[in-house]
Amino acid sequence: MKRQSSLVSESILIEKLTQRDEQAFHWLYDQYSPALYGVVLRIVRDEEHAQDLVQDIFVKIWKNLDSYDASKGRLFTWMLNVARNTAIDALRAQKTQPSSSNAIRTDEDNVHIVDRQHHTEQPNSDYIGVQEVVNQLRPERKQLIDLVYFGGYTHEEAADKLNLPLGTVKTRIRAALQELKQLFKS
Repeated sequence: MKRQSSLVSESILIEKLTQRDEQAFHWLYDQYSPALYGVVLRIVRDEEHAQDLVQDIFVKIWKNLDSYDASKGRLFTWMLNVARNTAIDALRAQKTQPSSSNAIRTDEDNVHIVDRQHHTEQPNSDYIGVQEVVNQLRPERKQLIDLVYFGGYTHEEAADKLNLPLGTVKTRIRAALQELKQLFKS
């Protein structure tokens, strides 16, 4: 995967963002919103809701840049966690609200028809190369990344689904994220 040369370095980008450089933030949004949208859409499974959440996510990113710690991982990984957690929280909030009998229900076929009629294409993780890199992980790590980051499972839910101890799930996810970090660098 080839990186664009417009990304000078992550440290310079972070510096500009913490100085509240709006141009840097617009660049960040342009570069990463499709990837975050793809992750959020996989979790909430509603295009409009996912679009709204991505806007909320970037507001959170802008407001909470000071909480980013470069020693704990790359900026994109932190943003992915913000996106994932926001989407999961939104999904949980929806589940606790009583469902309306007037709610519009869709299925994959109807969404596809609407997409074709309006000539829209959903960004997906394959487009930006994320899925290609995730596919390089060991099967047990890939399975957990798919469940947690693309499927919206919590660590506890993934442990229950795979009948694994929670500690094992957390260890494998941490190892997978470290491996992904190395794969993205290459």
